[in-house]
Amino acid sequence: QINMMLANLYKKAGQERSSVTSYKEVLRQCPLALDAILGLLSLSVKGAEVASMTINIIQSIPNLDWLSVWIKAYAFVHTGDNTRAINTICSLEKKSLLRDNVDLLGSLADLYFRAGDNKNSILKFEQAQMLDPYLIKGMDVYGYLLAREGRLEDVENLGCRLFNISDQHAEPWVVSGCHSFYSKRYSRALYLGAKAIQLNSNSVQALLLKGAALRNMGRVQEAIIHFREAIRLAPCRLDCYEGLIECYLASNSIREAMVMANNVYKTLGANAQTLTLLATVCLEDPVTQEKAKTLLDKALTQRPDYIKAVVKKAELLSREQKYEDGIALLRNALANQSDCVLHRILGDFLVAVNEYQEAMDQYSIALSLDPNDQKSLEGLQKMEKEESPTDATQEEDVDDMEGSGEEGDLEGSDSEAAQWADQEQWFGMQ
Repeated sequence: QINMMLANLYKKAGQERSSVTSYKEVLRQCPLALDAILGLLSLSVKGAEVASMTINIIQSIPNLDWLSVWIKAYAFVHTGDNTRAINTICSLEKKSLLRDNVDLLGSLADLYFRAGDNKNSILKFEQAQMLDPYLIKGMDVYGYLLAREGRLEDVENLGCRLFNISDQHAEPWVVSGCHSFYSKRYSRALYLGAKAIQLNSNSVQALLLKGAALRNMGRVQEAIIHFREAIRLAPCRLDCYEGLIECYLASNSIREAMVMANNVYKTLGANAQTLTLLATVCLEDPVTQEKAKTLLDKALTQRPDYIKAVVKKAELLSREQKYEDGIALLRNALANQSDCVLHRILGDFLVAVNEYQEAMDQYSIALSLDPNDQKSLEGLQKMEKEESPTDATQEEDVDDMEGSGEEGDLEGSDSEAAQWADQEQWFGMQ
């Protein structure tokens, strides 16, 4: 226990070599100390070396053959190889001894989240929560995902439930902060994020929440500090880099954003997420538009269902006014999944090709998925207004009213732009 505490303290202080030595001493005395195994893997000690320290005990105790696979799975987790980590943990979960294991389900949910598969992530979090109603670990990520989906009532209920369990953990404060952020109460989200960090300075999700709130309040330099700290704590989490790059783009520091995106691409490998992140930066510079197109095509070849890549490709096609190509892309993406943003963008493209009735249908579907989506609501209202014959009569008869209507439209478009900006900024927080 003393060595374990020393190892954790050394790790917090950044003294990695001393931390590794202490964790190894724990395993020498207690080869089945799983927290010490996770500690070593988190400090980049190779899985094979850690497994060698437990091999004797695995061979001497029956029904312990799963442990070597477990070590392998978490070695993949800590090297950022999400796909192989997911496959290995899924194979573990099928074993009778580890079926419905809450820790494994929580890890699987987190891995799906890191891989950008929000649907499966939410599903696994829900399974873990059903098995353990008092579960707190990982609920901050779960709350954030629910907030992104527009399920603010569910987020509020989750926050209340977590506060009833304990208010001394960061997770309840982060969940409440996500509710405030998506309700556009950024000052409150900032306070709740700060409170969460006070309770747990290593809470990555709290740092991301506070950073996003600061960014949306225009305090970009302060936000950058928080995103950098999140990257230090979780170098394999892409959403930390996405938040930092969003800050660079918000302050027109395109060069810094490009350097960071290239570093992420080299560090985490050429997967759909890193390709899309690099393409997002390339879209900001007219010189690199073609490169962005190539990167997005590669991303969609790897994962045709990756929503961020689809959204960015649709944005590019919209700039080129290739609306038919955009409609085909979005229909293909929506064939196997339903997403508010995709339905909304499809509605915009259908308006551009004068398919007004189907555009209204798409806006309606988007609103059924997220009733708080302002842009879909405004798109639907605009369609209904154009279809109404009374509007045409009013435009012919009363010029003053027409001028007044234009002012109203301008105000609506400002609100629409602000709403879209908030959504776009939080794409980087997935």
